[in-house]
Amino acid sequence: MSDDPETARQIEELAADDRPLLVLDVDDVVLEFIRPFPHFLKARGYGLTLASFRLTGNIAETASGRLIEQPEVTALLGDFFDAQADWQSITDGAAEALTGLGDRIILLTAMPHRHRAVRRAHLDALGLAYPLLTTEMAKGPAVAKLRGKSGRPVVFVDDQPANLASVRDSVADANLFHLMADNSLRTFLPSVPDDVIVVQDWHEAAPKIAGALGF
Repeated sequence: MSDDPETARQIEELAADDRPLLVLDVDDVVLEFIRPFPHFLKARGYGLTLASFRLTGNIAETASGRLIEQPEVTALLGDFFDAQADWQSITDGAAEALTGLGDRIILLTAMPHRHRAVRRAHLDALGLAYPLLTTEMAKGPAVAKLRGKSGRPVVFVDDQPANLASVRDSVADANLFHLMADNSLRTFLPSVPDDVIVVQDWHEAAPKIAGALGF
């Protein structure tokens, strides 16, 4: 993020707030991803087999059966994010939960900056007009910068254990929540650390997050 002046400016502005901070991942936390993505792939002539918690190695051309390589996966993801408004809906319970959690929410999404405008427009159309930051770097340093110097309480919600670990490394006292839109994928993941709160959905998450924020 440090090499992106606009993102740095947005973080500086948001970090000036001293109220408790709720930072949310977007894909498979706020917006559905793993459910609509296979339908997108099918329309493009590909199939997804979830044999592990990764896309590369699990996407094949339908006609030939050839597993596609990382550059092709990246290109398909880019196409999906360009067309996200046609495919991605709000995760069950997220809209109501976020409304109840107030105006301390910041959305931190791992995607190339070039997709930000499309995602911003889609979120706005869905009534999710919360500040949005995009990053292709580790999320921990970004959350630390967003917290600012006030030492305010921080809650971070993500579906990727690596992102939760990154935030723990940068903000030692952050309240971490592991939430996945599709809980069947947990079977592919190692157990999360004991200090991470595992929630099954937004209905379970909302009161626990509110408590961590001091509501």
